[in-house]
Amino acid sequence: MAKLTILQYYVLTCLFLPGGKIEENMDKTERRPNAKAASLRWEILRQALLRPNSSMETDKHSASATKCISRKTNHGFNLIPSQLVDKDSNSRDATICYTLPINGSPKLFLTQRMDDGADLSDFEISNRYNIDNTGLVCHWPSEDVLAYFCLCHAEMFRSKTVIELGSGYGLAGLIIAATTEASEVVISDGNPQVVDYIQRNIDANSGAFGSTKVKSMTLHWDQEGTSDMCNNFDVIVASDCTFFKEFHKGLAHTVKLLLRNSGTSEALFFSPKRGDSLDMFLEEIEKNGLNSCVAENYDTEVWMRHQEFMHGDNSWPSYEKNHCYPLFVRVTL
Repeated sequence: MAKLTILQYYVLTCLFLPGGKIEENMDKTERRPNAKAASLRWEILRQALLRPNSSMETDKHSASATKCISRKTNHGFNLIPSQLVDKDSNSRDATICYTLPINGSPKLFLTQRMDDGADLSDFEISNRYNIDNTGLVCHWPSEDVLAYFCLCHAEMFRSKTVIELGSGYGLAGLIIAATTEASEVVISDGNPQVVDYIQRNIDANSGAFGSTKVKSMTLHWDQEGTSDMCNNFDVIVASDCTFFKEFHKGLAHTVKLLLRNSGTSEALFFSPKRGDSLDMFLEEIEKNGLNSCVAENYDTEVWMRHQEFMHGDNSWPSYEKNHCYPLFVRVTL
C-alpha cells in the first residue's frame, strides 16, 4: 500500500470517516449497511489518492466499479448539444463547443477539465477556503437544466442585473449573457481555481455578449464577501448549490443580501432533493424572511427526459430521482 502523506490522511479522515462531509451529507437511504456500495466508495478515494501510480488495467476496473454508484454523468439531460473541439495534450483541459438549440443563438466555447482524477492541491484549496471542489469535477446535470431554462425564458433577464452563484464553468451565466440582453451578468464561484476557468470562458466568448457587461467573481457565501453588493441584483440563478448542509445558512443569507429590494427581484434555484438537504435549505430561506415555491414539472422537455430515465432509458445508469432530477425553486423577498 502506498504511504499516505499527512494531507492524504487528512482528506481520508475529513471526507470519508463517520462525521466527515461525505458521511453527514449522504441521504439516509445510503447509510444502511451495504458492503458493496461501501467498497465502491473506497474505490473513488483510491482513484483520487493513488492515480499517479495505478496501472491502466486497475484504472479500468475502478472506473467500471465507481460507475455503479457515481451520480456524475457525461451527458445528463442532454438539453444543449455539445462536442469536444480541442484537447490539450499537455494539460488536463479541453474545449467544449455548446450549440444552443434556438435559431440565431451563438455557439459557446468552454474550457474545462476533462480527466476523472483530483489533485491533492484541489483538496488543499478546498480546505483553505472552506469550499467544495465539485465545480472542477464536470459540467453537472442541474447546470444543464438551468442553462436550458434561461435560454427558453430570455424575457426574464432582459435589461436585468444577474448573478450566478456556484457557477462551475459558467455555462448558464454565459448563456444569459449571450442570449437574453441582460444589462449585466456576474458569474461567480467560491473556488478561485474555478473562477480562473470562468474568466477564460468569458474572454473566449466575449464577442457573443453584445452590450451586456460580463465579469467573473470569487464569491464566498458569507456576509463579509457580499456586503458591498447589497441590493445589487434583479435575478440570482444557481444550480445544485444546496447539497452541502454546512453552506445553507451562508447561501440563504447571501440571497437575501444580493437581491434588489424591489417587488420583481427573484432567485431561481435548480436542485435535486438529495434526501432532506433541499428541505433544510428552504427552512433557512424562511428564517431569512424570504418566500419560496417549489415546482416539479416546470418544463415539458425536461419532464419528458426525466420520465424516460425513470422508465427504461439506460443511457444514465445511476439515475435516481432524489439525487438527479432538479426541482425548480423560486425565491422572492
